[in-house]
Amino acid sequence: MSNIKTYADLIIPVPLPKLFTYAVPENLISECEQGKRAIVQFGTKKMYTGVIKNIHKNKPVYETKNIISILDNNSVINSFQLKFWDWIAEYYMCTLGEIYKAALPAGLKLESETNIMLNDNADYSDISEKEEIVIGLLTNEESLTISKLEKETDFNVLPVLKKLTDKNIISAEERIKKRYKPKFEEYIFLSEKMNDEKYLSKVLDKLKRAKKQSELLMNFIYLSKYGSENFGGIKPAKTFLKKDVLKFCEATPANLKALIEKGYLISEKKEVSRLIAEKYENTEFKKLNSFQLKALAEIKENFEEKDVVLLHGVTSSGKTEIYIKLIEEQLAAGKQVLYLLPEIALTAQITTRLEKVFGNKLGIYHSKFNDNERVEVWKNLQSGKFKLILGVRSSIFLPFDNLGLIIVDEEHENTYKQYNPAPRYHARDASAVLARLYKAKVLLGTATPSLESYYNAKTGKYAIVELKQRYKDIKLPEIQIADTKEARRKKQMKSLFAPKILENIKQTLENKEQIILFQNRRGFSPFTECETCGYIPKCEHCDVSLTFHKFTGQLVCHYCGYSEKATRVCKACESPAMTTRGFGTQKIEDEIKVFFPDVKIARMDLDSTGSKKSYHKIIYDFENGNTDILIGTQMVSKGLDFDNVALVGIMNADNMLNFPDFRAFERSFQLMAQVSGRAGRKNKQGKVIIQTSDKNHPIIKNVIQNDYEAMFNSQLALRKQYRYPPFYRLIKLNISHKDKSVTDSAAENLAKILISIFGNRVLGPEYPVISRIKNRYIKTILVKIERKLSHRKAKELINLTINKVKENEKFKYVRFIADVDPM
Repeated sequence: MSNIKTYADLIIPVPLPKLFTYAVPENLISECEQGKRAIVQFGTKKMYTGVIKNIHKNKPVYETKNIISILDNNSVINSFQLKFWDWIAEYYMCTLGEIYKAALPAGLKLESETNIMLNDNADYSDISEKEEIVIGLLTNEESLTISKLEKETDFNVLPVLKKLTDKNIISAEERIKKRYKPKFEEYIFLSEKMNDEKYLSKVLDKLKRAKKQSELLMNFIYLSKYGSENFGGIKPAKTFLKKDVLKFCEATPANLKALIEKGYLISEKKEVSRLIAEKYENTEFKKLNSFQLKALAEIKENFEEKDVVLLHGVTSSGKTEIYIKLIEEQLAAGKQVLYLLPEIALTAQITTRLEKVFGNKLGIYHSKFNDNERVEVWKNLQSGKFKLILGVRSSIFLPFDNLGLIIVDEEHENTYKQYNPAPRYHARDASAVLARLYKAKVLLGTATPSLESYYNAKTGKYAIVELKQRYKDIKLPEIQIADTKEARRKKQMKSLFAPKILENIKQTLENKEQIILFQNRRGFSPFTECETCGYIPKCEHCDVSLTFHKFTGQLVCHYCGYSEKATRVCKACESPAMTTRGFGTQKIEDEIKVFFPDVKIARMDLDSTGSKKSYHKIIYDFENGNTDILIGTQMVSKGLDFDNVALVGIMNADNMLNFPDFRAFERSFQLMAQVSGRAGRKNKQGKVIIQTSDKNHPIIKNVIQNDYEAMFNSQLALRKQYRYPPFYRLIKLNISHKDKSVTDSAAENLAKILISIFGNRVLGPEYPVISRIKNRYIKTILVKIERKLSHRKAKELINLTINKVKENEKFKYVRFIADVDPM
């Protein structure tokens, strides 16, 4: 037998740019495989679950620890995923540990928890009152976690634990905390003996005095033989859920328990899925019209030559039906499909449409699912139960093994970009690389392509297919301007509304039609201001004004979550003259009720959609006519399909157009065009009213004329002139520290070295619009790299420069964050 040891390189969920090598004990060598999870000790105490990446015989220069155990019979991460992780780490300048933390559901990441226990024969003679409380809690338990002790006490428990450890009264150990818990349901069925009629007769005689138990048993036998059409359509069966038995038989748990203890009924717990979807019979989807059939044929033809096709189809042109046909073909060929959406809100509508066609082959994956639900999706995809995944950006990390097609719907949306924490990837761009690994294809769909995607299509990198007719030849909406500047001059504004928009709302309601009002800002008011001295309340931790939320009476920071009670009295001059400035979705909701008190109104923004069910309820109510006016942020612009929307109001185009960002005009066009597309989708031409003080703005004119090409050409010329994407690639570096002078110094040092390497490709350092977040001062440096130059080499040089600056002890606690392709 060879004496050469086996080693494994593991990915550990920590933000360090390396793999960690552990020795594989002899008894675990046969179990050790790439992609399995292994429990290892990290540092002196912590234990983590690492993912095995490489297995080899190369002894490292340092002393290795042993792998403690291997958790899996089969790999949790496959080879495609590991290659994809490598690309993400290199391209987006992050670590494999950061990707591991983002990619796996929390339920698959086991981490250690510190457990506290009493030592035998400890001396309790010299203890304080607080120490006595902790000892009392531990006396009746084998051990307790620190978090449990913190919950059970009303004081800071850590100093007390330190003293008890020093006195040798307690000891601590790390134990692995298993996060994923399977869900179990209790099922009830008849004992085999009960099938004998003579035995059953004796049992019923015995139960004469226990009338409730006798009734329960007879009702259960009836349920087993005949089922219950009146009770949820229960069919005759051998086993039933305990809760159904109690409900149908109108019995108490105590009577049921008695029959089980006597052996007449049997109870058994079974593992069940948390992913209970609506039950739909698989149905044929509607037939494609001639324009859709032509587009479908062109997409398939282009896939012969190109890996990525851009489907540029106007709003309500029927892109989803084309997606469905392509999905059907992929599933028939035994392939898997990933259908990406930019927003969780969209899954509510599209899930129903896809379930009607694909039934239980469909899995849904997004952040509103809890950890256990996400683990189940992961496992069901690995087992082959799910063939089609509908999800948001994080779905690109799921364990596909035979991916054939990725659909990126509304590909222009900036929500495909992950901002914090790392990896700061863009799901649309990463999808093209993911597809290449599987030799799959990518379809990008939108009515308003991103400039980068449209440029790639125009220059031949992608293929492009146009779909310019709306389904059933419905006309695009009529777009009109409500000039707020003129209305204010003539004193015609009524609160937030120009006369034109109020008149159209009134007319639409009289016609029994629905309305969407769009404002890309949540809350009641962006800020409050003292009319006497001009004081504006700001966040204590961020350099940003607090947003007023009327329903909670709070001033809230949308960056760190800090809040304080709103008052009418100014903190600076004590004048009772605090007033709101600007408006968000809450204020629109409040004001519209003044003009139309009997109208049913709903609001869809981050504040009103806290749970996954809230999205479904808001959309369901609007779809079914239970809501007359839907007020929302950009959530309402993203591909939602409503039959009876006749009017869309864009409440403030100016705040989008005047945002200080090189993408502001592109985004404004996309948002206004997309939300306009919600009007008049089924029955007749809709109407859109845009409130603006600059009616001659070129982007407003492009939206009115639905002229994407004009917007594209004008913005492309500016991008080329000022060296922005798609002609240059951007890397934004954020430098932050709690001390402003340290931030300044670190940023200046970094910029000086970068300028010596990259010359005038470096802009900054500059303070961003919001220069302090969560008590950290921020400076940014922008590096612009020509596309013809090596992006990889540029990143290597930037990383080397950052590491060089970090060597200075003064900058030990400075954070340097690289954001590749910032949005």
